Amino acid sequence: MCGILAVLGCSDDSQAKRVRVLELSRRLRHRGPDWSGLYQNGDNYLAHQRLAVIDPASGDQPLYNEDKTIVVTVNGEIYNHEELRRRLKNHKFRTGSDCDVIAHLYEEYGVDFVNMLDGIFSFVLLDTRDNSFMVARDAVGVTSLYIGWGLDGSVWISSEMKGLNDDCEHFEAFPPGHFYSSKLGGFKQWYNPPWFNESVPSTPYEPLAIRRAFENAVIKRLMTDVPFGVLLSGGLDSSLVASITARHLAGTKAAKQWGPQLHSFCVGLEGSPDLKAGKEVAEYLGTVHHEFHFTVQDGIGAIEDVIYHVETYDVTTIRASTPMFLMSRKIKSLGVKMVLSGEGSDEIFGGYLYFHKAPNKKEFHQETCRKIKALHKYDCLRANKSTSAFGLEARVPFLDKEFINTAMSLDPECKMIKPEEGRIEKWVLRRAFDDEERPYLPKHILYRQKEQFSDGVGYSWIDGLKAHAARNVNDKMMSNAAHIFPHNTPNTKEAYYYRMIFERFFPQNSARLTVPGGATVACSTAKAVEWDASWSNNMDPSGRAAIGVHLSAYDGSNVALPMPPPLKAIDMPMMRGQGVVIQT
Repeated sequence: MCGILAVLGCSDDSQAKRVRVLELSRRLRHRGPDWSGLYQNGDNYLAHQRLAVIDPASGDQPLYNEDKTIVVTVNGEIYNHEELRRRLKNHKFRTGSDCDVIAHLYEEYGVDFVNMLDGIFSFVLLDTRDNSFMVARDAVGVTSLYIGWGLDGSVWISSEMKGLNDDCEHFEAFPPGHFYSSKLGGFKQWYNPPWFNESVPSTPYEPLAIRRAFENAVIKRLMTDVPFGVLLSGGLDSSLVASITARHLAGTKAAKQWGPQLHSFCVGLEGSPDLKAGKEVAEYLGTVHHEFHFTVQDGIGAIEDVIYHVETYDVTTIRASTPMFLMSRKIKSLGVKMVLSGEGSDEIFGGYLYFHKAPNKKEFHQETCRKIKALHKYDCLRANKSTSAFGLEARVPFLDKEFINTAMSLDPECKMIKPEEGRIEKWVLRRAFDDEERPYLPKHILYRQKEQFSDGVGYSWIDGLKAHAARNVNDKMMSNAAHIFPHNTPNTKEAYYYRMIFERFFPQNSARLTVPGGATVACSTAKAVEWDASWSNNMDPSGRAAIGVHLSAYDGSNVALPMPPPLKAIDMPMMRGQGVVIQT
């Protein structure tokens, strides 16, 4: 992930202002350590910190159209850039960068071109012909982006809060699926798929449709000119990403450049569930597997850095970000610059354990819609910023636009969790990849119960965090919490501890308003807490708070979920690379 910063329409075009913009842009250098760029046109500044993944030799930014009247600074990847180049036959491109198409698309189609982009992106475009500008963010907010306003009437844009929080009177998260136009004078929603209105769909479940859509989502994300790998926790989602990547890697440009052996990465405490499962899946797929161990003390020592980089005080996000942050540093040290990850599946398919309590298919579907819309505040934030802290890019195939549309058009009755029928969480996804003839995964991995990342790295991780917070936050501090933190008042010592650190880095009121709040159990929304009244006595975002559902629940009420009956093989035409297992 790159880092972008823009100051638009400021009242100061002095050298001192230019120096200040460069200084603020350097706060984002961890995101893009490969090159820096700055463009100034009067009272407009566009800065860029580049992580070179596509066309490292010539794709430095900002990018321009032919006569340099349109200037763009971009963070992201445009997976359909070759198709878009073919549409722009009369345009000449300066680089091989996938993002080079943006200025030309604007020139050809105006501001409404954004929906043509298939990828993840945040960009600022300046049209010097009339001194207008536009800003856009991808559909669900995989890339991070903030917008702020200065007292002088200037508009500020930054990939992270730290790039603008000290210089803006007010700032906020830029809404996903929107663009901001100076000509329109505000935001316009460009991403408005059928599922957005939360009405209950009725498309029958077809396993092949889900399988093909997800395989296509993974394959298009193998576009890279640098070494890459997959994050492999051994859970369903990351294991499917790894399995599909292993099957299709051999025929790709990436394999020709960097070899056909897929590298996989896993992190955890010694003896954790993820390390054991990840190793087993890696051996099954024949990946070059890298295991990283950390201790509870390692994680506690990184908490301040994690909060500074991830820019949140949300308990769930910090718990899960810390192992990912530590792992990202190790991965980057191996020379890897891009990884595929499994975020988004639980939101789309109702994979969190509290979905066991969904009372009907309407409630189930509406909760998945709410979860996807909020991803940019939670898992996307974690995946993007935990990795980019060390100049590592995370790509998330489950959040592919076409795949989301396919999965969210299903009649939610087929997603409902019914253990008595062998239908555990994410049954429709598991069933789609349950192929007896050409197995994607071992059966027990394919049907492994959901583990939230912060749990799977080792149960003692969360327990250790709670104990550390209890040593640093006393009862007297908690009794005054509502007076010290009237907004999103922390209700646990762990939450209070994180909040103190966050406020030290980001003391502005705008900063604290960017973080979500509300009651949650096992990562639910506040609405879903209503599904089971007993949960109100055990409000914790860990999956183990799903009492009576999680196999290692906090209260010891372990449950046994039945394994579904054997399934017949799904007849599927052979796809490119299908059935190929890379051996070490």
